[in-house]
Amino acid sequence: MIIQIENLFKVYRNGSIEVTALRDVSFSVGEGEFVSIMGQSGSGKSTLMNILGCLDTLSAGKYFLDGEDVSLIKGKKLAQIRNRKIGFVFQSYNLLPRLNALQNVELPMIYAGTSGKKRRTAALEALDRVGLTERIHHKPAELSGGQKQRVAIARALVNTPSILLADEPTGNLDSRSGEEIMSIFQRLNREGVTIVMVTHEPDIANHTNRIAAFKDGKIISDEIVENPIQV
Repeated sequence: MIIQIENLFKVYRNGSIEVTALRDVSFSVGEGEFVSIMGQSGSGKSTLMNILGCLDTLSAGKYFLDGEDVSLIKGKKLAQIRNRKIGFVFQSYNLLPRLNALQNVELPMIYAGTSGKKRRTAALEALDRVGLTERIHHKPAELSGGQKQRVAIARALVNTPSILLADEPTGNLDSRSGEEIMSIFQRLNREGVTIVMVTHEPDIANHTNRIAAFKDGKIISDEIVENPIQV
């Protein structure tokens, strides 16, 4: 399993007030899976994604990422694991406006200490995988929403992470652009990329192979999608 979570709890404290965001959650993702996580606002799905992405720590339980127990790891070491093993795709793209597409994709490799020549080669390959070879010198303001998200996907892939985490990746897109993004995800998944995606849209979730639904901090269902929508 690339992801193995056992009896996970997450409690937020504000003075004497405690809010339990996740309650005794056990969840796993195998290599090469494409899983969507669904639930209403406040259900715990975003908290789970933050923990999976090593952006937040758990209060109790165990989290194994690619065989490594990251439950108690914090600070710089956790950031290193995050940069090496996880690629992120966000609803708002999170591109730097002053950098062009190629430079935005190179960023994770700069943090990883990759040399300039290797950075450029890997960034060009990643942009080619998402069909943006002709837009490498365009800045975010010169790109459509779908193109911005493709740049974000290329950036997420460039360090060849163990897993791709996507948080509402079609949330800011029209239906056609959303379909294009899901087509890219499906192709990447067929190539062996493991993907976990948060979405509130059932039709988007039905493009994946498995849907886990959250409510009140717990998983209430976890089912295989028999006939995923293919695009």
